[in-house]
Order: sequence, then structure tokens, then C-alpha cells
Amino acid sequence: MKFHQSLLLTVAIFLLWSCQPETNDPKESNLKLWYNQPADASVADDPNGRKDDPEWLKALPLGNGSLGLMVFGDVNQERIQLNEESMWSGSPADNDNPEAAAALPKIRQLLFEGKYKEATELTNQTMVCKGAGSGHGNGAEVPFGCFQTLGDLWIDHGKQSGYENYYRELDLDEAVVRVRYTQDGVDYQREIFTSYPDQVMVARFTADQPGQVSFTGTMNRPERYQTYAKDDQLIMAGALSDGKGGEGLQYMTRLKAVAKNGEVSYQDGQLVVENADEVTLFLSAATDHVLEYPDYKGKDYEAITSENLERAATKSFDELKKAHTNEYQDFFQRVRLDLTPAEILPIPTDERLAQFKENSSDPHLVELMFQYGRYLLISSSRPGTLPANLQGIWANKIQTPWNGDYHTDVNVEMNYWPAEVTNLSEMHLPLFYLIESLVEPGTKTARTQYDLDGWVVHPITNIWGYTAPGEAASWGMHTGAGAWISTHIAEHYAFTGDQDFLKRMYPVLESSVRFYLAWLVEDPVSEKLVSGPAVSPENTFIAPDSSRYQISMGPAHDQQVIWQLFTDFLMASRELGVDHDLISQVAEAREQLAGPEIGSDGRLMEWAEEFPEAEPGHRHISHLFAVHPGFQISVEQTPELAAAAKKSLDYRIENGGGHTGWSAAWLISQYARLHESEKARRSLNTVLAKSTSPNLFGQHPPFQMDANFGATAGIAEMLIQSHAGNINLLPALPEEWNDGQVSGLLARGGFEVSMAWEQHQLTKVEVLSKLGKSFILVHNNKRFELETTEQEKVYQFDGSLNLLN
Repeated sequence: MKFHQSLLLTVAIFLLWSCQPETNDPKESNLKLWYNQPADASVADDPNGRKDDPEWLKALPLGNGSLGLMVFGDVNQERIQLNEESMWSGSPADNDNPEAAAALPKIRQLLFEGKYKEATELTNQTMVCKGAGSGHGNGAEVPFGCFQTLGDLWIDHGKQSGYENYYRELDLDEAVVRVRYTQDGVDYQREIFTSYPDQVMVARFTADQPGQVSFTGTMNRPERYQTYAKDDQLIMAGALSDGKGGEGLQYMTRLKAVAKNGEVSYQDGQLVVENADEVTLFLSAATDHVLEYPDYKGKDYEAITSENLERAATKSFDELKKAHTNEYQDFFQRVRLDLTPAEILPIPTDERLAQFKENSSDPHLVELMFQYGRYLLISSSRPGTLPANLQGIWANKIQTPWNGDYHTDVNVEMNYWPAEVTNLSEMHLPLFYLIESLVEPGTKTARTQYDLDGWVVHPITNIWGYTAPGEAASWGMHTGAGAWISTHIAEHYAFTGDQDFLKRMYPVLESSVRFYLAWLVEDPVSEKLVSGPAVSPENTFIAPDSSRYQISMGPAHDQQVIWQLFTDFLMASRELGVDHDLISQVAEAREQLAGPEIGSDGRLMEWAEEFPEAEPGHRHISHLFAVHPGFQISVEQTPELAAAAKKSLDYRIENGGGHTGWSAAWLISQYARLHESEKARRSLNTVLAKSTSPNLFGQHPPFQMDANFGATAGIAEMLIQSHAGNINLLPALPEEWNDGQVSGLLARGGFEVSMAWEQHQLTKVEVLSKLGKSFILVHNNKRFELETTEQEKVYQFDGSLNLLN
């Protein structure tokens, strides 16, 4: 992957500092998911891609960005389900529709005239993608492809006897899964992790008596594989479908065992361990995928897997674990959160979750969920890897729900909402690799589909550069997707101040801006610039003739994401000292954009006309992008629009909204931005009580990872906000979080903030100014302004925001 090494060099490893909560000493970490039963490895997965597997949702996830594991912890036969970041079927394909450009003026005319039926029919005839598109979300056998399981590693101990004293855990502070139990009078332990420094899985099996570790190891997957022994390794390899009747992506997985005493052999497609004192397994995996248009191939996966495996096998378990732990904790331990007022009761995680569903109160579960989202982001998105997809990096099927792809109409963006504020800026980088990779195919799409300059992407993309619309106008004409995903560029810069990054990404912003400048047209009635034909993602309105449609001109969502893109571009131009004619054009166009409007019922309008929703409790709240993650609407600067947004949110909830995991997670941040602390907490409770699996994976349902990331971002948004030009401390602190402390959260402008509070009142604040910029602190009615140019300086304040140093 060629994405700029210079950027990686400029990413700082942020330092931990004094304001650490004493209750979270990593040596005595309570940040563990733990259970008294294994996940049952004997229960087969359901091949139905839209149906969850309950036992898989009890397994514990590990990952290093490229290699993902789900550890069942079963006793007699362990199952470790495997994933590799680029394990996709499909291949590059031309889905751009050359008939679209000629039909575009007519479609717009029909929409302006209110002829939605005719406009929708013509759009479906001329503007949706050519070919099979995403396969209607089931694309494993079409060119769009599908993210899918790498397969399974099975460890069969050849026993059927019972066991006792069972315990398994995922230690979030060390990113290690541990299993222990007693069987036939022997105490057994397993310790498993995925190492980023060494790019392998490491799994150690031990017993408290000599010669007691014996097992047979095999690897398989539902299709397209061959397993064989070679050079003291067990190898599983194959090629996935290219969606065109041939072979596409090629992959390889290698397994090696190193035993203390006993015997190890490789025979008949099996790894056999006999009578060892302890055994360490090493596993490496890779494919030939490269995120480079137009071929997306070329990685030497055979050599990479061989070198990683053999190098790791020369090191001791302790050496590998120390390197893994040190590297991981450089990221994870940057942020501490303590909301638990008393000693944490020792309750297994599944029981804790079940109790929460009854009483809706458990501050420690909130702490776990917050840090779990950070753990999952570190585990599924690392510099040099692909970004986290709909399922992060974990999928156990051939046909994953919605192809496990990158949905650009909220989901992939939500995955990265916690990246900056929770001090994981480096984990944000894979999203920018993806964005950069979309510019060339997106430029082709813009020209073929619309005869316009710039680049565009619609509501879905994959690892093969798919940028065309979807298969139907009802959801596939999300033309604002390129603007939305590009707003992450300015977010990363706002938190890091990384000018090398901004210079690198400026052409991406500029090209996106050029597309939307050309795409916008004047509304004949309002004389404002509007986008269209476009959807308000996946929502349906009722037209004046009582018919139901999705596409229109100037839906609020498109208008807001384009406003944000234009605003970000103007900021980037100022920061880089760029001055050319395009900048004034963008500034003028931004002023001419149709903006947010308040309807007769006091709600923020979702469409340019005051249409009723066909589904008042719809899961998407896309017309409130301007509240969060955008900043066009805020309590401080646009109070009337903020009040209208609140009324819209309340209406959605009253009518059943927030019923999917990611939707409820978005509501946390929306309500937090509106300073509605109890409603934000109730939305968080909805995620935990209704959309969380036993292993704390989020649910759409089925399983989607975005709810985890959205919940973590929402909790952070309740504690700190910096989108409105100041650093607002505890802006949406609910009653239940009466006392607490947090350290290491980031604010825009290059600030790291730690604080403690008692009885809802701040007692201590520390601000580390990384970039030496001026800042304004706000808490309730208190305000403090500081002009500063000193970098890496810590400022200490008391609870009244009086400067102490």
C-alpha cells in the first residue's frame, strides 16, 4: 500500500500524563469481558448471511488490523474462527451507466415539476448502476463481491470428559484472550493474541503437569480451499470467486507449532501434537490484494506469510507478548474513564448485560462499552491496513450481511467517529487510504454518469473501487456520499494539525468540491443551489398525491454535507495558504446553497418541501447531519435550528426511531450535541439493552460493528465537545454519572483534556496544548480564555476554571 509514509512518520505517539484515574491501574485492570462458560464450538454456523449465529456472538474477538480471530474457548474442541482484512470475493467491474448523463436534465425537470413517479421511473431506467451492482446486498457471487470468513482453526484435544473451574476472558488492557479450566485433575490454560509488530497470531497451550498437552489441529472453510502440510507447516490456500465465473483473490494461511517436549508432526492435512508440556501456535495469513486502482492485485502473499511465520517462531512467547502488549498499550492506555462510584462487583459480562436489560443501570458496563469500542478500532483498523467495514474485521460466513462492505451513507463514517476524540488518530488513517483509492474510479464515474469533473461515490463501495450508484433509485442515488466521507479529512486535521496530511489530501478535497460545484443546480422557485436527484438516505416521503417516493431535489442531507465539504475546503485552503479562483467560487456557492428550514410543525425539514414521512420512526436521521457529525447547527450558534432538530429527534423516537443498533448509537451523539444529557443516556441504554450481544458486539440486527463505534463516540460526546469553537466540558453529563474522571480525550485544535468531577461539579481540569493554540474552556456558565503559543504545555485548572499554573 503506497499511502504516504511521510504521513505515518508525522503521526505523533501521544504521551500519557499525570491525570490518570487511580482506579484504573493497568496492573489491576477491570477492563475485561469474562465468562464462566465457553462458546459452543460444536454448533454449526447458519449459511444464511442475514441470520446471526448465537454461539459466534459469544466468542471473543482479537485483531491486529489485518488478522482477525474469534476465540470460542471450548474445552474439548477449540474453534478459532479466522479473518483477513482483504478476504473478498469479486473483482473490478464497470458499473457506470453511460445513459445517465443524457437523462439527468429531464429527471431534474420532472422533480422540480413534482412528477415524482415519472422521475423515479426514468432514474431507474437510466441512472442506476449497470450490471448486478451489489447483488442487492448478497454479492458473494457477483463482481461486487463480499467480505467473508478466512476459515477456521480447529484444535481437537481428543477428549469427551467433563471439566470444572472454567473461566475465559478478553483483557482489553492487554488485548489477550485467556482460557483456563480443570479436566481429569489437570489445570489447563490458553493465552492467545494477535501481534501487530510480528503480524501473527500467537496461542499458547499449557498444563500444570508434564506431557498433558496433546491435540490435532486442522484448518478449513466452507468452500474454495485446500489444506496441506509442507516444510513443517500446515497451509490452507485457495482462490475466491471473481464474480465472473473465474478465480479472483488468492489467499494463504500458515500454521506452525513449537512445543516444549513431546512431539509435533504434520501429516494428512493435520498438525498433530503429542504429550507436550506446552505448545505455542503461530498463524499468519495474507491475500494478493493491493488497494490500488485499477488492478487491485500484486501483494506477494506467499512470501509475506512465510516470512512472518518463520520470524515469529524464532522468538519466545514472552518476547512476542511483551512486544505486542507494549505496542498495543501505546494506543489503548491513552484514555482512562472511571464512572463507577464504588467497588466493581465481580459479575460475568453476559450476566451483567442481562441485569442491565432489567434495571438499565451499570456505570461499569458503560466504561466497558466505551473502551471496547476503542479496543475494536485498534484491532480492526491500523496504519497500512484496510478500514474497518460493516463488521469491523470479523465475519464467519461466505455471504456476509450486506456484503460486509463500506456503506458510505453513515456506517463507515460512524466507524471512525471515535477515532479522533478518543485519542486514536492513527487508526483513522485507513479510511483515508480508502478515500484516496476512490478518486480515480470515482472520477470515471463522475464523467460517465454525469459528464462532470471531479470524483463521486454513492452509498456503497468495496475493495475493488466500486463508485457507481446502487441497483435502485430508492437507496442507490445517495449522491452526497463523496461529500460526507470527505469531511473526515478536515476532522483529522482539526484534531492533529498535521499539515503534511492536509497537503496530501487537499487534491482529494478539491476534486470532490469540483464535482459538487458542477452538480448543483438552481431551484427555479427558491433560486437557491440544490443537489439532485438524490435521496435522504433510505427514507421515503409521501407526495401530494399520496404516493411514496425517495428521490427529490435538494433533500436536507445532501445540502448539509455539501455545505460541510465547502466549509472544510475553504478552511484547508486558508491553512495551506492556497489562493485560486476555485476558492471564491466555492465561497459564493456555499452562500447560495439552500439551507436548513423549519417546517410548520417546528421540526427541521428533511426534504425541500414539507412532505410527511412514510415511516415517521425511520432509522436514518440523515437530515440532522448538520447537528452531528457536522457543525452547521449548534445550540450555541443557531439555537432556533437546534430546537427544531431536537423536535425532529423527539418525533423520531416517539414513533419508534432508534430501533437499530447504529441508529440508537447516533442518537447518543445527536442528543449530546443538543445538551440533552438524559436523552443521550437513554439512547445509550437502548444500545446496551436492545442491540448488544453477549460478547458486546453491536446489533443492527444482524451483527454490525458500527453500533460499537457509535456508542463509544457518543459517550465521548457527552463528556467533551469542541465543534463550536470552544472546549465544552461535560456538556451532556447525565445524573447517573454523578462522580467520575476521564483522562486523555482530545479536542480540536490539538488539545488533550483530563478532568474529574464530584456531584456533577468539576473538581480538576488539565489541558495539554500540543500545538500551542489559543483555547476557550466552557463548563455550565463558566468560561476561560487563554492566549498561548507554547507547545506541549500542560495547563491546570480548578473546578471553577481558575488557572492554577
